[in-house]
Amino acid sequence: MNPVQRGKLAIAAAAIGVGLLSVTGCGFVNAQQTSHTYAASDGINEDLGPLKLRNVMIVSTGTDKPGRVLGAVFNDSSSDATLTISGANGSQTQVPVKAKSETYLTDAADAAVLSTSGANPGAMTSVTIRTGSESRSVKVPVADGTLPEYVKYLPAGATPSSTPSTSATPSHSAGH
Repeated sequence: MNPVQRGKLAIAAAAIGVGLLSVTGCGFVNAQQTSHTYAASDGINEDLGPLKLRNVMIVSTGTDKPGRVLGAVFNDSSSDATLTISGANGSQTQVPVKAKSETYLTDAADAAVLSTSGANPGAMTSVTIRTGSESRSVKVPVADGTLPEYVKYLPAGATPSSTPSTSATPSHSAGH
């Protein structure tokens, strides 16, 4: 191999090396998405003392209508706890959570209903969560029966603002 060929080979190798560094170096300067914590659900996540609230949301048909709180509450402590949720216009509900256990607010026996949801579906509403001497104000999303999975959780007597259609209705023409 003559000196010119060696020079061309060295330049080509350097160009390939720079190209590989520019492709693999992206992760070095950009933040990794897996290091950001977020609620991959419709509701919010919040920790309050020994209680861990997961996927918490309210299902309602309107601002001044009753709203059912959905989600899960986990109690990591060795003592029973009570979660109090206070919403708009003095509405309030309590959720007992046994020690070292969880309470799922999708169960009919553990329904937590606020007399007023505080916001229209699609908006966020402020609620205060409290257990023992700890409390915090959080924003919780309000959903309605537009999504079929939430229709069954609407408070008694509530009807969704727009009911999703599951089958087409045949139309009849006037000439038959």
